[in-house]
Amino acid sequence: MKKMKKWYLALLTFALAFSLAACSSADSGGSGEADGVQELTIKISHVVAENTPKHQGALAMKEYIEKESDGKIKVQVYPNSQLFGDKDEYQNLVANNVQFIIPDMSKLVGNDPGFNIPAMPFLFKDDEAANAFWDGEKGQEIFKRLEKDGVLGLSMWPNGAKHITNEKKAIKTPDDLKGLKIRTQGGQLLEAIYGDLGAGSTSIPFAELYTALQQGTVDGQENTYSNIESKKFDEVQKYMTIMGHTRVDYALLTNTKFWDELNDETRKIIEKGVEEGTTVARDSAMDLNDDALKTLKDRGQVEIHELSESEIDAFKKKLEPVYKEWAEKIGADIIKDAESKNE
Repeated sequence: MKKMKKWYLALLTFALAFSLAACSSADSGGSGEADGVQELTIKISHVVAENTPKHQGALAMKEYIEKESDGKIKVQVYPNSQLFGDKDEYQNLVANNVQFIIPDMSKLVGNDPGFNIPAMPFLFKDDEAANAFWDGEKGQEIFKRLEKDGVLGLSMWPNGAKHITNEKKAIKTPDDLKGLKIRTQGGQLLEAIYGDLGAGSTSIPFAELYTALQQGTVDGQENTYSNIESKKFDEVQKYMTIMGHTRVDYALLTNTKFWDELNDETRKIIEKGVEEGTTVARDSAMDLNDDALKTLKDRGQVEIHELSESEIDAFKKKLEPVYKEWAEKIGADIIKDAESKNE
């Protein structure tokens, strides 16, 4: 009887130890496996609509990661600020309440001045040059500066070059902007640009911009073709100038603690998913902007002027002081590298 009791106690102890080990393993980030694909649930949050390059890129990430992990990794995509908005998504990424966010880089200028790169006037000639910079050494260096916050920058997803619309007059020279009030995304660099051009600038939430233009709260705004067309700003603006003077670009960010806890096999799948998402987002942005410009021309509601090379040179000359000042703030080596991507 005593032997039976000892055997029973030994069996019970073994079972309890096994149970505790299993619980501990299951609670350590969703995976109990040192090898093999980890079982995870990943959240991707962004603030724009479903019919955007950003959302298409996020869906491509989801599709690839879930397929290649045989469903062990679940990816939940939350568009339209359903999970977090502009004001709180970064803090929630730091807290690992979400694993990926894709903010406009203008939202990151307070974290590092390098994220002013998209607002540098006439810095990149096209999307390919901007992509090459962020994929390169100096762009990745800027991304790495977020690691102090527990954030890892992975990739740039473009929206594209910006162009100016307004209700007052055709913009062909720097002097044409004098006295106009232009809505921008905000930030000291954009304020400096429009200040040097003799225009006022103000930041208005994007969702409120159509009404602000309609009511004359501002005379005009700057945006990508796709944003101008999809929000039908041509209904409340008479003139559009094709400039490409500044850009809207996004940063795909993740949480470093989440990233560091991935094993090699899992990380490889997610890294490849990021690559797939980046390709789709970049291709979609280019196609969407091309289609949007064609639609704006077909609708014929706005008078369109494309700046000539000589007209662009006049704007560049006017903005030389602000360019020089902010090149020093961002870093001469970084600006030199960015300029080299146009060659």
